[in-house]
Parts: sequence; C-alpha cells; structure tokens
Amino acid sequence: MASRTLRCPHTSPLRSPSYINHPAPTLPPFRSRDAMAQMAARAAAPHAKILEGKVAVVTGASRGAGRGIALALGDAGATVYVTGRSVRGGPAVVDAPGTVDATAEDVERRGGRGVAVRCDHTVASEVEGLFARVEREQGRLDLLVNSVWGGNEIDFYSGDDGTAPFWRQPPGHWHGMMEAGVHAYLLASVAAAPIMVSAGRGLIINVTFWDQGKYTGYFYYDLAKAAMCRMAFGMAADLKEHGVSALALSPGFMKTERVVAAHDAADLADAETPEYLGRAVAHLAADAGVMAKSGRTLTVGELAREYGFTDVDGRQPPPFKVPEEFPGREAGQI
Repeated sequence: MASRTLRCPHTSPLRSPSYINHPAPTLPPFRSRDAMAQMAARAAAPHAKILEGKVAVVTGASRGAGRGIALALGDAGATVYVTGRSVRGGPAVVDAPGTVDATAEDVERRGGRGVAVRCDHTVASEVEGLFARVEREQGRLDLLVNSVWGGNEIDFYSGDDGTAPFWRQPPGHWHGMMEAGVHAYLLASVAAAPIMVSAGRGLIINVTFWDQGKYTGYFYYDLAKAAMCRMAFGMAADLKEHGVSALALSPGFMKTERVVAAHDAADLADAETPEYLGRAVAHLAADAGVMAKSGRTLTVGELAREYGFTDVDGRQPPPFKVPEEFPGREAGQI
C-alpha cells in the first residue's frame, strides 16, 4: 500500500499506519469492588448529566476535535457556546463539512444547551465580544476549551515535503500554527480568566499534542503544540491562588472529518473518535479535585483509565506514542 499521511490530533505529518505505535495494554491497578462498580457505571452511562448547570465555551467547534468536545459536554448536560467561523449559509471557510450551528443543534439533541456564535479567534475584538456575551447571558463561565486550529488550512505538501527541515518550510506556516493556534488560545484565555477569577472557580483546557516531549517531526506543528503545553503551565501558576485551574490535554490519532475523507477505513481501525477526547474533557470539568492536575499536560488514554470512560465504540485506546524515528528523518535524508 502506498504511504499515506496520517494526521495527529489536529494536523501532524505522520505517515503510514505502521507508524502508529500504541503500547501493549497493561492491567489497571487494583481497585475495590465499589470503585470498579462506579467506573463501570460511568463507562456504561456516558450521558449522565455530570455538568448540568455548568457553562462552557469550546473554540473551533464547527468540526473535528472541538465538535467532539462540544457533543460530549452536551451529553453531560452543559450549556455549550460553540464557536468558530463556519456558519450555516455563510461562505466556506475550509474544504470540510461542519458549522457552529449544526454542532449547537447536536448539543441540544444530546441533552445540553447549544449556543452557536460566529467568532474569528484571531481577532481580539470578536473574542472579547464573545466572552462579554457569555458573562451577560449566563453570569458565569466554568470551562474554556481552546481547540481552534488554523493548521488545517495549510497545504503541507506544496513545494517541500511536510517533514522537510525548518529552513525549507514556508514561513507562512507560522500564521496557521501560531497566530490561528497559539495566539488564538491566548486571546480566549485572557478574555475568560477575569470571569473565572472573579468567581473563584473555573478550568481552562488547551487541546494539544504531546508525548513525553518527543519531537513530532514537523517544525511549526511541534513548536505550536509545545507552546500550548507551556502556556497551560504558566497560566496555572498565575491562576492557582484564585481557585482556577489550567492544563493541556493531548488526544491520540482522531477520526475527524478530514481524516476520514483522506484515509481508507482499514487505516483508521485503531483511531479514536473526537468524542473520546470530549469525554476526557467532561470528566475533568466534573472533577472537584482537578486543581491537582493544574499545570500538567495529560493524555486522553491515561484519563480514560483513571475516570473509567471509553470511546463511543466501547474501546479504551491507550495514549498515542510518537515513533522514535520518523520517515524522512533518517540520517542522510535531511
């Protein structure tokens, strides 16, 4: 089979399925019968309204990771402000299906309350307007999930291969990764923090990609994802005394709309759905002890074991592992 490009959580240039490296499953630590029963109940009943009365903002939720998060929060009974640039009847933003309107309607069908808001998260005034609206309409904000990502709008394979060294990468990739990624995360966090600080509670989650600090194989992507992790670390330090938590969360290889369109079903047998990530977010938001995790970068696979949830198909994929060697990075090929 010809080599295919598999993309990590948002857009990571990993190739053939043989490079997806999931570790062998390990036995979970011993738990009491009551604890095991509680875990089984959580896994079997993902629609429990554990976030009823809570208010969340999920950025970049027209499709992909953000949509999966919004749907899982709907399952949990939250009010979810679904944001992004793609709106029904508006111009196409990217060559993939999905709008904030459709996601908000699906949140409603899942048992939550969905509020669609068009917002370009690279424009400070629009971001400030979004959070002013949330505070005006709800009087609170319990959760911000930064999931907006401009990297999907980049053509990795124009000119040099996407795994070419940094000096052969188009400088324009900086905007999609850093301005429409890292900076967008920061703008939303800056606008959300005062609402949370004034209430003495709240959680900010940066969706990222991370595997023990390993290089992901693409310079701008790696730089952006590392910055998202470090941003959460720094925000957590500043927010701790105010009772607000911040952390980064790394999913595995996800079956987003773009990934499903680009790959054969057989290539995706071990992939996760975006709702696996969403369930991790929901459990973190419902965890009264989440401050103990503040500042850390966590993985969905690890949290699935801790909280006892599964993906929508009942599987519990382990954390994604970056291959030790990427194709095209071997000696003599740079």
